[in-house]
Amino acid sequence: MTALVGLSISISILGGIATWLALGPLGGIVLIWGIFISWGAFFALGANSDAIKNIIVCGIFGIICAWLTALAILTIPLAAVLTLPVWAGIAVSISVLIFCLAAHLPLLSAIPATVFGYASTFAYILQTQNQLTIEALSTFNSSNAIVIMSLSIILGALFGFASAKLGDMIKTK
Repeated sequence: MTALVGLSISISILGGIATWLALGPLGGIVLIWGIFISWGAFFALGANSDAIKNIIVCGIFGIICAWLTALAILTIPLAAVLTLPVWAGIAVSISVLIFCLAAHLPLLSAIPATVFGYASTFAYILQTQNQLTIEALSTFNSSNAIVIMSLSIILGALFGFASAKLGDMIKTK
């Protein structure tokens, strides 16, 4: 069996399990699309031990950067002067500059993983009703962007790792 067929079988089986978990026992704690973003990022970053470390560490760093940026947009009253789109654009520009420059630190050097965490967090905050509020951002519960996105990224990285290992096992049989 080819490596692609083994990996395809592995990802399909584990993808079903991940979906069941996200819609069942872990519903409201993880997001299936966040899991799959992180899972894909694991493979995009090399599908090895560095990839799992990078997607978890840098992904969570991106989540924190997005959370802080959303908080800054809401708490620094420049939207009234500049308009919300201009102020949000400036805040995002500053935060992206910061996380890209942070890549000088070896632990935070995987910029794509940081971007995946950042983008998926803003997707969650902007597309989920009542998440772009100071209350939602500052309340520590399972719907808090930092919590739900971090758990989704971690679980996705673990599923990526497991699917790579299972795919290798299937390929050799």
